[in-house]
Amino acid sequence: MAHVLRTKACWIAGESVEGSGERHVVVDPATDTPVAELRHATIAEVDAAVAAARLAQKSWGTTTPAERSSVLAAFADAIDAAAEDLAQEEVAQTGKAVRLAREFDVPGSVDNARFFAGAARNLEGKATAEYSPDHTSSIRREPMGVVGSITPWNYPLQMAVWKVLPALAAGCAVVLKPAELTPLTTLTLARLATESGLPDGVFNVVVGTGIEVGAELAGHRGVDMVTFTGSTGVGRAVMSQAAANGTRVQLELGGKAPFVVFDDADLDAAVQGAVAGSLINAGQDCTAATRAIVAPELYDDFVAGVADVMSSVVMGDPRSAATDLGSLVSRAHRDKVAGMVDRARAAGARIVVGGEVPAGPGAFYPPTLVADVDEHSEIYRDEVFGPVLTVSSFTDDDDAIRRANDTVYGLAASAWTRDVYRAGRASREIHAGCVWINDHIPIISEMPHGGVGASGFGKDMSTYSLDEYLAIKHVMSDITGKAEKNWHRTVFADPTRTS
Repeated sequence: MAHVLRTKACWIAGESVEGSGERHVVVDPATDTPVAELRHATIAEVDAAVAAARLAQKSWGTTTPAERSSVLAAFADAIDAAAEDLAQEEVAQTGKAVRLAREFDVPGSVDNARFFAGAARNLEGKATAEYSPDHTSSIRREPMGVVGSITPWNYPLQMAVWKVLPALAAGCAVVLKPAELTPLTTLTLARLATESGLPDGVFNVVVGTGIEVGAELAGHRGVDMVTFTGSTGVGRAVMSQAAANGTRVQLELGGKAPFVVFDDADLDAAVQGAVAGSLINAGQDCTAATRAIVAPELYDDFVAGVADVMSSVVMGDPRSAATDLGSLVSRAHRDKVAGMVDRARAAGARIVVGGEVPAGPGAFYPPTLVADVDEHSEIYRDEVFGPVLTVSSFTDDDDAIRRANDTVYGLAASAWTRDVYRAGRASREIHAGCVWINDHIPIISEMPHGGVGASGFGKDMSTYSLDEYLAIKHVMSDITGKAEKNWHRTVFADPTRTS
């Protein structure tokens, strides 16, 4: 392990801090080789990080929006300047294709940081006015305080930015626990924040297991809000832990996005969109296209077209710019994906392409198309989180909408049609936090991301996400100067008795 990076698992009060827990090795899932070694944080480090955040938040929360904006703008510039290092670090810990890291993960994070640097100066509220004859009312939007953030392994850098930047813009301090599989870019992000002028203690990181560090953070009495992105099962556990203290929670959880292709759709566009939308980040994306629901008139051609495009996808070395599909995050996760495909095959589904674990090192799994899927089957209903697209058919428009909504999830969906009325109906009637029309997957900093149902609640990105990190306070001031108020008659039958 001579070339393995030795690093520290925590960033607390502006300094790199050694964890006091078990030693942990971060593995490159594309090569099965170690890339970093650290000691996990424990409850002691969580306590220290929360204490540092509480102390720092007192002053950070009282800075002006302009002051916060200036620091966050410098932070965004620092992320941009470190773009290639961050991309390489992201590839090493996740196995994702470097082109995705360079062209999506890192620039998206920079753009999001710059967006929130501006949004810090745009904390809107209801107008100060007289809503009753005797009082002036105003609204204050105040930072929630200390935010405990827990982020997943699929987009370590982007998810950290999505959680941290709106919280900082709102005047909160953050203690963030990244997934233990992929902590490196998050630790780098915290260092860049400090070097950009963010006061010590405003952004802290603790790396450890969810069972110990995540649970302690979610249930910590010193945390005023918990935000989590990850699986629905873990999200429910986080909500339960936070509920013990009545802590505010925001959750972005799993998804099972429908990809509805109506009979008038542009077939070439739908085929291209389905492959891109299902394979982004090797399918390890909660908004990825997972359930293609296709009109019977187009079904066979759609399956053939998707199979043809999937067969041309280049899977291999994630560090090569020629690679389209890198590895999955771990062999354990690869085996989970493969198991779901194997069970679908045994249940009678048709594996058109892919579906076999390749020989050799790394957690690779090929683009896989599973056709003729029963709508009650596991692979249709449960989150696969891999490069797998299922295809089934519908009878009419009503059935297409019904099938799209026949899921506990509600994060994202898409509808493919040339008919403006069909598109409008799909956007209204599909239950999801985002519905794309004739596209699937693009996100922008100005628009919110979040779902309904088992996909969670609350928003990341956009100015809507600032609402998650701000407490609304109503201030009501008497403008009459009178000791006896008109409403006192509800208490005193004879107001003169109190004179």
